[in-house]
Amino acid sequence: MATETALPRTFAARAGRNWRGLIAAVVVLAIGCGGAVYAANNSVQGAKKEEGGFDGDAPTAILVEASSGSVLFEKNADELRAPSSMMKLMTAEVVFNAIKKGDIKLTDEYRISENAWRRGGAPSGTSTMFAAIHSKVSVDDLLHGAIIPSGNDACIALAEGIAGNEYTFATDFMTKRARELGLTKSTFGNSNGLPDPRNKMTVRELAVLARHIILTYPDMYQLFGEKEFTWNKIRQQNRNPLLNALPGADGLKTGYTKEGGYGMVGSAVQNDTRLIVVINGLEDSEDRATEAKKMLEWGFRSFETRTLLAANQPIGYARVFGGDSGSVALVSPDPIKVMVSKSGNDKLLARIVYSGPVKAPITAGQKIGVVRVWRGGNVAMESPVYAAESVGTGSTMRRAFDGVRELVVALFRAGVAKL
Repeated sequence: MATETALPRTFAARAGRNWRGLIAAVVVLAIGCGGAVYAANNSVQGAKKEEGGFDGDAPTAILVEASSGSVLFEKNADELRAPSSMMKLMTAEVVFNAIKKGDIKLTDEYRISENAWRRGGAPSGTSTMFAAIHSKVSVDDLLHGAIIPSGNDACIALAEGIAGNEYTFATDFMTKRARELGLTKSTFGNSNGLPDPRNKMTVRELAVLARHIILTYPDMYQLFGEKEFTWNKIRQQNRNPLLNALPGADGLKTGYTKEGGYGMVGSAVQNDTRLIVVINGLEDSEDRATEAKKMLEWGFRSFETRTLLAANQPIGYARVFGGDSGSVALVSPDPIKVMVSKSGNDKLLARIVYSGPVKAPITAGQKIGVVRVWRGGNVAMESPVYAAESVGTGSTMRRAFDGVRELVVALFRAGVAKL
């Protein structure tokens, strides 16, 4: 069962006042039950405008710090909407992953079918790389065409080249890969985001996807920052307006359909801090550019990174079943960091969440669960935690005692549930 261990005295501290006291409070635990906790729809995370918070117009939005995954602001972040061309990030990730695994090479060539040409090429009237019908184009050039001028023909050609047809690519490749990355809500009907009722994503999952691409494929990520691309003697500019409007901006993708409205996944680096913004549902392309720029500038201006817990510092303990010890210490190999408001007004709450009790034997370094940090009522960041040491199998008497204890606990909970 899922167990939440609120770090021993539930800590609700004001970040920035007394950081040592905050760290001490982080390591203190109340037992409760529950699973993943995320912001509900219609939620807005962050301080009020008069307290230095963000005031935005996008119907759905999220702002994330890339290194820690800290969520700085969110609004209806779990609402499913048509992602339009922002969905091309999923197509790009599938191709990047196939290249990384060695399944395909940048030099492989795929044919531009009549389907790709008519539905996504020059005759389509949509964004295109202008690839000629029946021509062969390398994966490298198709990626440039899909990312920089947002070519729908390039996406279809990649899908058909990898999977045989676009529908199979959307269902068997995009959806499968999305689930592997933890994108549990996203669904896909094609490779490019052109109108299809099956194309649905949340701004939260788009942010998770963008962060994954940035951290996992740093060389391939550079494609998103290239400002122009020429194919078939036609030169096109990158459709991302942030590249020329905000210092440090280097990605990622814009999108528009009548159903989804105007949206954008953007990212920028300033003072060694990378932020990712995702907005969707606006009615005007200029509002989209203004909103994304304004949110990124607010994030850079208002937040700074703090280390909550040092690497390999004991964070808490998980209960063990049938072991030679009744608990195991939990650590993170990397520092636990979170973005906090420079104003010091943040109220943070941290909990360890794991499925327990954890059955022995346990190996040092075994993943046990996650530590989640809330800002207000919403998850600001989470990071995996691991067993600090090995726990062997306990004696027969110990295992019997643990079995009786779990039976009593189960009966008690069943009684409480009936009340």
